[in-house]
Amino acid sequence: MNEDLILNLLSENSVLIIAAVFLFICLFLGVRIVPQADKFVVERFGRLHSVLGPGINFIVPFLDVVRHKVSVLERQLPNANQDAITSDNVLVQVETSIFNRVTEPERTVYRIRDVDGAVQTTVAGIVRAEIGKMELDEVQSNRSQLIDQIKHLVEEAVNDWRIEVTRAEILDVNLDKATRDAMLQQLNAERARRAAVTEAEGNKRAVELNADAELYAAEQAAKARRVEAEAEAYATQVVAEAIATHGIEAAQYQVALKQVDAVSHIASGAGQQTIVLPASAMDAFGEAFGMLTGRKKQWLLFGASGGFGS
Repeated sequence: MNEDLILNLLSENSVLIIAAVFLFICLFLGVRIVPQADKFVVERFGRLHSVLGPGINFIVPFLDVVRHKVSVLERQLPNANQDAITSDNVLVQVETSIFNRVTEPERTVYRIRDVDGAVQTTVAGIVRAEIGKMELDEVQSNRSQLIDQIKHLVEEAVNDWRIEVTRAEILDVNLDKATRDAMLQQLNAERARRAAVTEAEGNKRAVELNADAELYAAEQAAKARRVEAEAEAYATQVVAEAIATHGIEAAQYQVALKQVDAVSHIASGAGQQTIVLPASAMDAFGEAFGMLTGRKKQWLLFGASGGFGS
């Protein structure tokens, strides 16, 4: 009895059931939820119809089909190594890395099948061409300029595919062992040359400073001799004036002072205990001491005033 009742209900409501199932299938096929980082390319009868953006989208069931799901996130392609020859015939192996993103999926999916492979091939060709225009030293020293040039050329090449190159990097430039050894020898030679130049410049500077010091010393000695000569000339003038005023005794007095000073200087030397003097010297000392004791008062006053050098 129960089975018959179920069959009767199904036969009476079969149309409603079929309609409900059809409606569910239409809703399932007609509603598309697109993630934020994706875009869906919709075809109708095999031709491009629309591009669905993030959020809830509605399409016509059975007529519209989501043919491509494309991510618009920035992507890093796998690091690629390619050989290149510089303008000075040095073989180098360059490791590159490219970051890109799809800007218009409807143009990309219908223009190129393997996007990543196409971009990598383009990058490899551009890198070889640009390095072939430069010498090895320029590749090493102008890496940032080379990266900018490669990025610009790759952007122009993939623009028809609506791919944006956000970043390009040259991670490494590898050389063969023979080239590395030659560069090391060149580097050591350059360091030795710089050291020799620095040492030579230091020696030159030292010679210049020594010459300046000797010149300065000579100038100072000349100035000292000039001062001494001026002082001697002044003293001679004073003596001449004293002789003219007081007669020959003023000169004798000055000579006596010089003799006493000379003997005192000799006696004060180290290890000098005995001084042998001639008899005439003793007479001269006697006269000098006599003159110093005040026999001529005007001479003493003249000597005390500093007119003569002692």
